[in-house]
Amino acid sequence: MSIDGDVIRLGQFLKLADVVEAGSEVKAVLASGSVSVNGEVETRRGRQLRPGDEVTLPGEQLRVG
Repeated sequence: MSIDGDVIRLGQFLKLADVVEAGSEVKAVLASGSVSVNGEVETRRGRQLRPGDEVTLPGEQLRVG
C-alpha cells in the first residue's frame, strides 16, 4: 500500500488497508496483541509508520510503501 507523505499512523494504515472497518475497531485489534510492526508487537494506534515498514496480523502481512 502506498502513502502520501513520509509517515502514516498505524490506526490510519489499518483502516486504509481494510483490516478494520471503523476507527473504533482499531483499539480492540491493537489491544489483542496480534499486530506487530517490523517484528515487534505494537499496541499504539498512533505509531508512525514509514515506507518499508512491515505490519503483520494473523493471516496478513502488509508493507507500507
